[in-house]
Amino acid sequence: MNLPNKLTILRVIMIPFFVLALLYNGGENQTLRYVAAAIFIIASLTDMLDGKIARKYNLVTNFGKFMDPLADKLLVASALILFVEQKAMAGWMVCVILARELIITSLRVVAANKGVVMAATWTGKVKTCVQIGGIIIIYLHYIIFGAVADGESALYSIFAVRTEGDPVLIVVGWVVTLVTIYSGYDYLKKNWDLIKDGAVKAK
Repeated sequence: MNLPNKLTILRVIMIPFFVLALLYNGGENQTLRYVAAAIFIIASLTDMLDGKIARKYNLVTNFGKFMDPLADKLLVASALILFVEQKAMAGWMVCVILARELIITSLRVVAANKGVVMAATWTGKVKTCVQIGGIIIIYLHYIIFGAVADGESALYSIFAVRTEGDPVLIVVGWVVTLVTIYSGYDYLKKNWDLIKDGAVKAK
């Protein structure tokens, strides 16, 4: 297994540690909250590195084309679901985002069964960057710029605040959702021939 694929697998392995660090002991451990944020950022950086290394050294593989975007989806979905649970992002937005990911992933599986590997589109890559960037912005909003009240860490605020009335959460939520919707539309449009062919054969 080459280095880019190892980085992709590493990103997947880091996801449960991110979730556990964030939820351990009810999410009340301040040190682990910072650890969770660090894990997410490091995992996001591996997403940048694996693709660049693969293209630069001609290490692109079918496994990487399929697994890299899947690893991104797992990482982002984990963070977004936790945000909903803690009321840091509107539930319907996360439902729309996850629906898009499930639809596109299902399409990839169908294509793979036909021997076709569907690489990520540029809009999909932008979408991933926006999603990861949005999640990091929410963290930074409370870690760096958030007010520390009653002796609580700024990061803790992310799990106490509601989206209503918080301009950062509202703007980030809408930007991430709209970009995700457009990338899904673009992906389906570019691969419509494959979808249509599958529908015709199914009949």
